[in-house]
Amino acid sequence: MAIFKELTSLWKSEDLLSQAWDESYKMMLISNEMFDNAITHLREGEKTKKLKKLKKRDREINNFHKSVRKKVVTHFSVSKNVQDIPNGLVLLSIVVDVERLGDYTKNILDLAIHYPKPLIAEKLLTPLKEIEEQIHLMFINVIKSIENNDVQMAKKILKTYGKSLAGTSDKIVNNCISGNHVFKDGSQAASVVLYARYLKRIGAHLKNISTTMLNPYDYIGYKTPNNFDI
Repeated sequence: MAIFKELTSLWKSEDLLSQAWDESYKMMLISNEMFDNAITHLREGEKTKKLKKLKKRDREINNFHKSVRKKVVTHFSVSKNVQDIPNGLVLLSIVVDVERLGDYTKNILDLAIHYPKPLIAEKLLTPLKEIEEQIHLMFINVIKSIENNDVQMAKKILKTYGKSLAGTSDKIVNNCISGNHVFKDGSQAASVVLYARYLKRIGAHLKNISTTMLNPYDYIGYKTPNNFDI
């Protein structure tokens, strides 16, 4: 069974593991803020200086990641409480995915830096916008579901990724490769393909975080039909 409910109870304690949990939550908030800003800047053709400044926020995520790992390891070294091991493993799994959220958001910012004009591909504007909005909502729902231990919301997040977001991204990439979409130049074509793939990977890591609420540790990141129907 999933052990996420036990993990969230750490918020009520004051040990190193609870501090690590609090820092992992802050990591998610920073990742969400970075993503929303990255999308806006890519679409508006923001100035390079501002984009590079935003990229540096990824260092905050990385620092939290290292801090969480250190606190988890220290907790087990000091307490020697084997009953907390599953909680620590789940927490370490979550922060790995959050760290990857920061990396892919940074990739989007790199796109905005090297493609200085607003990224607008007329034929793909609607499906790309749909993916952006889905991920924006996934971020909000992942944070809410974790904060409230909302299993039903976690299931909805998985449905959003599996039935819509991933498929739309794959369709965009495949049509670009096969020549079904025509672009004004190679730079635009490459940027759209990379962007669609970055969005899919961000969605995948949000999905992985959601599975921590539903799955036993060995199935985190994977679908388990025995546990839930998606």
